[in-house]
Amino acid sequence: MRHSMIRGLASAAGLLLSLITAASAAQITVQPGADLQAAIRAAAAGDTLVLAPGVYRGPVLIDRPLTLQGAPGAVIDGQRRDSTVKVTAPHVVLRHLDIRNSGRSLEAMDAGVFLTTTANDAVVEDDILTGNLVGVWLHGSARAIVQRNRIVGWNAPHLNDSGNGIYVWNAPGAQVLDNDISGGRDGIFTNTSRNNVFRGNRLHGVRFAVHYMYTNDSEVSDNVSIGNHAGYVVMFSNHLIIRNNVSEHDRAHGLLFNYANHSQITGNVVLGGEKCVFIYNANMNLFSDNWLQDCDIGVHFTAGSERNTITGNAFINNHAQVKYVGTRNLDWAVNGRGNYWSDNAAFDLNGDGIADEAYRPNDLMDQIAWRAPLAKLLMNSPAVQVVRWAQSQFPAIHPGGVIDSAPLMRPPSPVALARLTTEAAR
Repeated sequence: MRHSMIRGLASAAGLLLSLITAASAAQITVQPGADLQAAIRAAAAGDTLVLAPGVYRGPVLIDRPLTLQGAPGAVIDGQRRDSTVKVTAPHVVLRHLDIRNSGRSLEAMDAGVFLTTTANDAVVEDDILTGNLVGVWLHGSARAIVQRNRIVGWNAPHLNDSGNGIYVWNAPGAQVLDNDISGGRDGIFTNTSRNNVFRGNRLHGVRFAVHYMYTNDSEVSDNVSIGNHAGYVVMFSNHLIIRNNVSEHDRAHGLLFNYANHSQITGNVVLGGEKCVFIYNANMNLFSDNWLQDCDIGVHFTAGSERNTITGNAFINNHAQVKYVGTRNLDWAVNGRGNYWSDNAAFDLNGDGIADEAYRPNDLMDQIAWRAPLAKLLMNSPAVQVVRWAQSQFPAIHPGGVIDSAPLMRPPSPVALARLTTEAAR
């Protein structure tokens, strides 16, 4: 009873303090030429500092809860020293600011905005960040929100010396929403984190659009990756939802999974590139209702991946629909529902939407060509045609591999397809 009363009094005291802070909060206009760091030191918790148009010298440290808001044309210039804006207090808001020219040291963790482990519940929104080593660095700041920013990264002479647009490290509950990110190394990089949401971002002109390392129980949805080296690279991460994303003409991979397990990969669209999807040692995932089109390889699937469910996907005009070098038989159909294959000349006599015969995306000659590339010179020879005819007539001599026992007659229609039309109009 006594402990309950103490908790109640503490809660009431906290609420009273919040009300007093809100009531006493002031809005203070800061003029160009003023010492911005001095203005921050003079502000009280809960105050709003409004920066008039002009250039303010950084770097600056925000060590108390306040809002730093810019009028159009308000610039904070870090002069290539340290992080342009470093935040150590909780409940800080950075809004409508042009934040530029951080330091250039990855070792020192320089960034346009650096949120420390004590900068919980920060909001970075509607800002422009240019010329920074890292745009926004969430270094242990829980429940931070980074949204509607335009981030143009600094491109170092050597790619590995560049930073990421947004770097998330051990920031549980962080949300990265509706940002436009270009330049630098990776668009969004996350490492050793959990319960994050990356949604609605547009990522272009980077190495990897979204790069996951050791991040679990999180969501990547409704993002658009255009013309990057790779779209969505997920490594050593579990229990993810990867849904309704677009990869358009990313060069190497649209979706890559390496030691990624127990995840749902649904409704994504990959258009063009070397490999639409690469699955390597990834287990117990659901791949469903994705649209994979115009790649050299639709899915490169390795033998080290087990117990994955692959159903309802559309394989459209890929040079090789599937590359699987293994001898096990894998049926890519679940409960009588397989996938759609654009090169499957099939019949559906009973009209149930399922082809009357199973489909094999690869045959014995494909496997020979993968193991001995020079064999491709013989692919149009009469001998190869005889082997392929024999396999079609006598399936028992097939060496194993992927089979779709219930191929679909019509492809699915992921909602992300509409995003391609929107991007084409931009």
